[in-house]
Amino acid sequence: MTKNLNPQDQRPIDVKRRVATCFRQCLRVAILPLVQGPEEVLVGGQAVIEGVMMRSPHAWAVAVRKSSGSIALSQNRLDRPSERRPWLRYPLLRGLGVLGQAMVLGIRALRYSAQQALDEESSTAGKKKMELSNWFLALNLILSLGFFIVFYKFLPLYAATLIQHHGAIHNFIAFNFVDGIIRLVLFMVFLLVLAQLKDIKRVFEYHGAEHKTVWAFEKNGGYVDLESARRSTRFHPRCGTSFLLVVMVIALVVYLFIPFQSFAWKLIIRILLLPVIVGASYEFIRYAAKAQGWMWRLASAPGLWLQRITTREPDDSQLETAIRALETAMQLERERGGELVVA
Repeated sequence: MTKNLNPQDQRPIDVKRRVATCFRQCLRVAILPLVQGPEEVLVGGQAVIEGVMMRSPHAWAVAVRKSSGSIALSQNRLDRPSERRPWLRYPLLRGLGVLGQAMVLGIRALRYSAQQALDEESSTAGKKKMELSNWFLALNLILSLGFFIVFYKFLPLYAATLIQHHGAIHNFIAFNFVDGIIRLVLFMVFLLVLAQLKDIKRVFEYHGAEHKTVWAFEKNGGYVDLESARRSTRFHPRCGTSFLLVVMVIALVVYLFIPFQSFAWKLIIRILLLPVIVGASYEFIRYAAKAQGWMWRLASAPGLWLQRITTREPDDSQLETAIRALETAMQLERERGGELVVA
């Protein structure tokens, strides 16, 4: 004999589901820098939930593979930050503009892919469709930012302080060096833990599909098909993983010379200097990419190695999804007119 459930008895289940959904969304927002390229280039992209976002200089498109096998598409035009605000053309500032736009596009693409997943879940269960509200996404972004500050700023600083109290560190340069090494170790641990999660494994597969598709596009003069994407490598030097490593190394060097003794001031100055470090890291990557010499190999090699963690080999359906996103973005770009050039 089955017992009828009171609607109130289902509330704990709904609360748990919402908490789990929020946690997964926070993780996905937190890994955005890992799965999106940092440069203003001809083409780039980002993995999302069961899909890929691709962008060209003046357009972007998201393709999401549905459980039925069909592909849902969202597309739109965009302007470069420096075209809307001329002051974003200057060194240091231009990096903040490009990366800020990448983060906004990433969240919009993630929202679209998450909405597709929710719509399918609601349709399967015969429930009313749920909408991802702006406050829900804002909460995810705030929680992700809080996680970043606590995990990459507070924890390394606190651990270095504990080591200093045990007499193992005797000057501020050594202290800041230990703080930077701990930060890099935490980053590696975070990657390894993420790679074990089922949802993130799928994102990393689409990350691999994005890289292979971009490689095929670049090597074949703007043409890509399934076969050329299959043959391409999933390791790409223009990746968020490489950029984050550069940010952490430059932060380590900059923080070496911070002379503050107070824990609070050490934490505050690390947060305040973050935009400067991000802007400087962008300039370094930009310069190294144009030079294409030892500096570029030095900047990209560690990230290429780490992509063995943050990318996985995709299947054909994932490659087809990435190709569809790229073709849609490039079609919008052609409709706009103008010469396609690498920035």
